[in-house]
Amino acid sequence: MTQRSAAGYDIAVTALLLLAAATGWSDLVLLVSGTVVPGWALCVVLLCAAVVLAGVRAVRVRFATGRTGAAPSRPVALRVVRGVALVAAALSCAAGALDELGAEYYVLNPTGPGGCTAVVRETSFLVIGSGDVYAIGPSRIGWRPSGSWIADDGYRPVAGGAYELNWSERGGGGTLRVHGTDADPIVSGGIASLDCGS
Repeated sequence: MTQRSAAGYDIAVTALLLLAAATGWSDLVLLVSGTVVPGWALCVVLLCAAVVLAGVRAVRVRFATGRTGAAPSRPVALRVVRGVALVAAALSCAAGALDELGAEYYVLNPTGPGGCTAVVRETSFLVIGSGDVYAIGPSRIGWRPSGSWIADDGYRPVAGGAYELNWSERGGGGTLRVHGTDADPIVSGGIASLDCGS
């Protein structure tokens, strides 16, 4: 394996690790065939891809070294960046997975104009329930929530069916309203505008 080829592998592995780290810390969600893939799961996939690519590089170097006797070296700076990226990616995946404990995702019907889809993430911790809604368009990626809410006593309104989803007939997006109960009110938020064009 040439020095240039080995460097290409090293750069690709480092880029995958950095992308994994960024994805794990983000609010990104992916909608694949009606299934929601949270950012931490995508982080794990990218981390595994980086490990596989690093393994391919190692095998190719070992095979080439057996023939030529000289293994390509890595610049110290690249090794340091790659090591930091590996630690950051692992921590990012772990933190994202920890944040997802108890989270549930719901793909709401009906879909809006152009296939715009509302995806809700609900969690509860102690006496606080919270939710986020994503407006997901043709890219099937939700980059950040369009709105959020907090409910008392860990209440999850979408799980209980206490919501209204309305789409504009003119293609201008939609609105999600969640409702609390007398015992478990919505204490913050509760109305979100959905626009898959933004």
